[in-house]
Amino acid sequence: RIQDSRSFSLSAARAILGRGRWGGDEGKEQLTLKDVAELLRKKECCRVVVMAGAGISTPSGIPDFRSPGSGLYSNLEQYDIPYPEAIFELGYFFVNPKPFFTLAKELYPGNYRPNSAHYFLRLLHDKGLLLRLYTQNIDGLERLAGIPPDKLVEAHGTFATATCTVCKRNFPGEDFRGDVMGDRIPRCPVCTGVVKPDIVFFGEELPQRFLLHLVDFPLADLLFVIGTSLEVEPFASLAGAVRSSVPRVLINRELVGPFAWQQRHNDVAQLGDVVGGVEKLVELLGWNNELQTLIQKEKEKVGRGSE
Repeated sequence: RIQDSRSFSLSAARAILGRGRWGGDEGKEQLTLKDVAELLRKKECCRVVVMAGAGISTPSGIPDFRSPGSGLYSNLEQYDIPYPEAIFELGYFFVNPKPFFTLAKELYPGNYRPNSAHYFLRLLHDKGLLLRLYTQNIDGLERLAGIPPDKLVEAHGTFATATCTVCKRNFPGEDFRGDVMGDRIPRCPVCTGVVKPDIVFFGEELPQRFLLHLVDFPLADLLFVIGTSLEVEPFASLAGAVRSSVPRVLINRELVGPFAWQQRHNDVAQLGDVVGGVEKLVELLGWNNELQTLIQKEKEKVGRGSE
């Protein structure tokens, strides 16, 4: 089930652990982003697991419904929601599903395009290096970037499928696009119950595919943690599930989770703008041309589709 967990501040972590510098294993040489690029280039790491969060999607324009001043926040204000997270609580949804579907209309796949961070992950797949991508995002941009569903674990659910809240029948998400875009509550064609996209609400069980982590993380030989605060469990704990010998690379605005309070000598932190951090790694890998070619090809594909 999805739960919030309190994150440690870096200063508090250092005070607790008595560490005044980055890197947790005394006497061992600290790994760098350049070293990680070398490991990938030489295919010394070829079972890469990625954990991705909202930080890879906001550069695509995905709005944060919790941010006052955003258009989406203003749209939701009319519903007098007690607090933003109520949108993802079943009790509130059954009483008033309208706010969730207002959010769904904004986030429905097709409204936004993947950015270079998503296409970097696609390149990892194309090169046979991606074991699995675990994402907290519900925007479907990983699928849109061309990452196959079998390589994806959408930990917090997806709009690709939907389920009737009454008779539990399953449907393709696309069946209800017209309703969502037309500001209508989707109804089951069999029993007329409200149909909810398979997005995981607070207190709901995570998708069965999430259990793949029991196999994937022990197998991984490199872990990327990109654009996530690592504050929501059980997703957050996965960052500590790889073997201690496995390099972990954080590309994020700030140190989070074990990168803040349980560093290893083979942890790498590229802090700052998330897409900028990914692009720096792409440059070190020498994949710039391939990435730009892929992005251009995908843009042309979209252009042809809209003709």
